[in-house]
Amino acid sequence: QVRLVESGGGSAQAGGSLRLTCRASGGSDDSYCMGWYRKGPGKESERVASVESDGTAHHVDAVKGRFTVSKDDAKNTLYLQMDSLKLEDTGTYYCVADKQRFCAGGYPSPRGSWGQGTQVTVSS
Repeated sequence: QVRLVESGGGSAQAGGSLRLTCRASGGSDDSYCMGWYRKGPGKESERVASVESDGTAHHVDAVKGRFTVSKDDAKNTLYLQMDSLKLEDTGTYYCVADKQRFCAGGYPSPRGSWGQGTQVTVSS
């Protein structure tokens, strides 16, 4: 199984920025997609963004134009640059990885490997 560790969360004011990092280790030689899920207070977990093994990136409508997902394969690292933060972006952000053949629509399955999460709090 892939081991994932997130970092970079914290507090920011609305309109501000944060950059999340996910470092992966222990995966097999299979191709993977990796992405970010988040769970806000009193809300269900939702997809945020992902990048496939070939580099194709995806962003849900709620964050398009504000968040940018990217990866550095040489460093086994996934990033989420979050700009123009809004109050509704508050939540725990999780890095998720799955074998490419299970990545429907380009997103890792919720049944894939999860990190421990990093908290993001946006205030006005």
